[in-house]
Amino acid sequence: MIPVAEALARVLALARPLPAETVGLRAAAGRVLAAPVAADRDQPPFAASAMDGYALADPAGPGDRFRVIGTAPAGAAFQGRVGPGEAVRIFTGAPVPPGATRVVIQEDVTPLPEAIVLGDRLDGGPNIRAAGRDFRAGQVLTAPRRLRPVDLGLLAAMNVDRVPVTRRPVVAVIATGDELVMPGETPRADQIIASNGFAIAALAQARGAEARLLPIARDTEADLMATLALAAGTDLIVTIGGASVGDHDLVGRVAESLGLDRAFYKIAMRPGKPLMAGRLHGVPMLGLPGNPVSSLVCTHLFLLPLIDALLGLPAGPPARARARLTCDLGPNGPREHYMRARLVPGPDLPGIDPFADQDSARLWLMAEADALLIRPVDDGPRPAGTVVDYLPI
Repeated sequence: MIPVAEALARVLALARPLPAETVGLRAAAGRVLAAPVAADRDQPPFAASAMDGYALADPAGPGDRFRVIGTAPAGAAFQGRVGPGEAVRIFTGAPVPPGATRVVIQEDVTPLPEAIVLGDRLDGGPNIRAAGRDFRAGQVLTAPRRLRPVDLGLLAAMNVDRVPVTRRPVVAVIATGDELVMPGETPRADQIIASNGFAIAALAQARGAEARLLPIARDTEADLMATLALAAGTDLIVTIGGASVGDHDLVGRVAESLGLDRAFYKIAMRPGKPLMAGRLHGVPMLGLPGNPVSSLVCTHLFLLPLIDALLGLPAGPPARARARLTCDLGPNGPREHYMRARLVPGPDLPGIDPFADQDSARLWLMAEADALLIRPVDDGPRPAGTVVDYLPI
C-alpha cells in the first residue's frame, strides 16, 4: 500500500491537458479558459458620469446659477461643449461633455426654468469615472481559470464574444458486478441497485467533465472486455468495483490483458484501500472500490483533481479546512482515515462531529455528512476541542 499523497501524485502524472476549443460567450460558463484573452477597448471607453445630476465647467459654490444648455442621457452624448456658467443635465453612465470638470448630483441643486441653482450642501467629489478606470485596451484575463458568472460579464465588457476553453474531458463510468441492476428494475433477492455511478457521474459533470454512464459490466471477462470497448474515444475510464482480490474481481486482470500500464494498486487509506490507477489505451484509468462510501471518498480525493489536471488547471490535493472536535476520538491506525462527519456552528471555528458508524457501505450516512474528518496515519487520541483538518463535501 502506498500513502494517499503518493497515490495522488501518481494519478495526476497520468493526466495530459486536453486541447482547446472556441465557444460562444453564453456557452463558456463553468468552462476553463485555455488561453489569455485581451480587452479590445478601455472600460469605460470615455469619461462617464457616476451620478444623475448636472455637468459643469466651473468651480462651483452654494448659490451659483448655471444655464442648462442640453441633456446627456446614457447612450446619447451631448454634442457640444460646456462653457463658463453653463450646465448639461446628465445621467449615470453618460459621456461627460467636453469642458465639464465635475458632476453635481441632482439632490444638490434647485431646478429653475432652463437653469439650476446650487444648494448649500454640495458633495466634494467630481462624480466622474475616468476613461479606462476599470480596465484598459490590451489588459489580459489570464488562463487557466474556471470561468465564473462574473468572468463572463467581464469578458463581455472586454468585447469578447468567442472564448478559448479547454475541451471537456469525456469520462466513461463503468459499474461492475452480477449483483447490480439499474434503478427502476426489479432486483432478485440477491441483487442490489447500482447507485455509485450516478453520484460519480454527477460529481464529474459538476467539475467540468462530460460523464457517460456505460452499461453494467457483468462478472465475466468477455462482458467486461465488451464494456471497456465502449469506452473507446473517451479521455478517462472509471470503473466501480471488481478491483479487489476476489475470484470475481476481474477489473485489474482484464485491464492488464488489454495493455493497462498500472501506476499502483491499493493505498493506505480508509475507506478506499482497493483503489487502482493506470493508463489504458493511452488514457488514464481509475479503478474505484465498490462500496458506496469508498468510491465517493476516492472520487473526491483522486477523480476530481484528475479532471482538473485534464482541464489544464493547477491540480493537487483537495483544499482542507479546520474545525474543532465536538467529542473525544481514540487513536488512528496505519491508514489515513476519512471519517464522515457533520459540521456545527462554533464561536471561532466550526465544530465537527464524526458519526459513530463509519461503515463504508452506508450511503445514507454519506448523504447526511457535509465533511470528511481527516485522521493522519497513526494519529494519537484526540480530546474534544482539538483543531483538526477536514474536507468539505
